[in-house]
Amino acid sequence: MNTEEEALNFVKYGHKQYLPHVAIDCVIFGYYDQQLKILLLRVKGHNSWALPGGFIQRREPLTQAAYRILQERTNLKDLFLQQFHTFGDSPFRVKETSAKEFADKFGLEVEENSWLLERTLSIGYFALVDYSKVTVTTDFFTDAYQWCDVSELPDLLFEHNDVVEKALLTLRLQIYHQPIGYNLLPEKFTLPEIHVLYETILGKELDRRNFPKKLLALGLIKKLNEQRPIGAHRSPFLYQFDKENYDKALQEGIVHAY
Repeated sequence: MNTEEEALNFVKYGHKQYLPHVAIDCVIFGYYDQQLKILLLRVKGHNSWALPGGFIQRREPLTQAAYRILQERTNLKDLFLQQFHTFGDSPFRVKETSAKEFADKFGLEVEENSWLLERTLSIGYFALVDYSKVTVTTDFFTDAYQWCDVSELPDLLFEHNDVVEKALLTLRLQIYHQPIGYNLLPEKFTLPEIHVLYETILGKELDRRNFPKKLLALGLIKKLNEQRPIGAHRSPFLYQFDKENYDKALQEGIVHAY
């Protein structure tokens, strides 16, 4: 919803189209310049940052809603997307915003018993995106965005800091048995590139000799008969994710801790 009229209709009649009390929050990870970043949106009139999110249409499958919300924000399709937790224990999920406060922030009249002012549970999803391909779209309720390093997050609205922390923990636990690097690296990459990616996500150093051996032993990457010239006498071999083996690992639930 990009216009005031669309936003006003959403405030007044949105409960007829969307499920009240249940929303989706998306932690969108992007990898750039050896940094793991998260997409944040600034809420208009609030001067605070929050995760992208949205409501579920009444007849819409849950995962389809998550993909729709993700596409609306990033203009990307067919991304790795995973549900990881449901949030509702925090008192901040009981919205304390009054009708007057809502009107002051957004310039829209809202009744005291509006569906938007009631307690909302949130279903968390995380997505992995190619940072360079994202075209971020804001709407009537948001006026800016930023990619923030995971280690430098500001205080976010609601309990979104807890949402990010839980998403990052899930990402780290599943890094060796989910197609994570597949979405964050180019189609062809060197061993140092994937090594740095995994170290960045895990936040710790990995053994440079054993790390690639273990990935190759799991069959998640394969060596190509191609090299990348990067300087005098330096032409490292290129590698590629074995998508067939990755899909198999996904189905069988391979877990490997380092």
